[in-house]
Amino acid sequence: MCGRFVNINEKKKIQKIFNAKDLAISNNKSFNVAPGRNIDVIFIDRGEYFIDSFYWGYSFIDKKSNVLQNVINSRLETINTKLLFKESYLRRKCIILANGYYEWKNVENNKKPYFISLPVNELICFAGIWRNEIKKGNKLKVCNIITKSANSKLSFIHNRMPFILSIPDSIKYLNDTTNTFSFSSRESNIEEDLDYYEISKHVNNPSNDSKECINPIKLN
Repeated sequence: MCGRFVNINEKKKIQKIFNAKDLAISNNKSFNVAPGRNIDVIFIDRGEYFIDSFYWGYSFIDKKSNVLQNVINSRLETINTKLLFKESYLRRKCIILANGYYEWKNVENNKKPYFISLPVNELICFAGIWRNEIKKGNKLKVCNIITKSANSKLSFIHNRMPFILSIPDSIKYLNDTTNTFSFSSRESNIEEDLDYYEISKHVNNPSNDSKECINPIKLN
């Protein structure tokens, strides 16, 4: 899955890369982005690229408990068939801007956090979907991150990972109005370039938002 990530990208740089207009009022840069927050997203409307601030997480009513719940990831394997995600995938694609993400390895009931990124924390893009929702009487754009089975390099940490796109593939994905973008390989072009290392549990608290979150753990 993908439940926490880093976004320290400068908006001006992103605007130049995608030739995008910035609609976001707030600054969503963070070393510890958690679900339920607004995150930086790029989407296309009428042929133009826009950067905006979307709420991370889809809401739905659980049929068994009849309780409102939140889901932050959409599985690639069922995104084209599951009712909650299908329309968004067919009509409203987006990419989520990041510089890496966190994952926890379960070792004898002790969860060890890792940071996964391209070297020097370069820009990466998560494939995503979005839709409009009403939350507390307000109309909001909300988004989800598409996840897939982890590749052989990262599966020892966790069995799921976000689908990570290169910049050229991000542009292809955003412009995929006919839904022919190829996920068939189940592996993106830049996955093999990802690096990872263990970090401290400082990151476990979403309130901790500093570079300390991504510092490698000091081994004795």
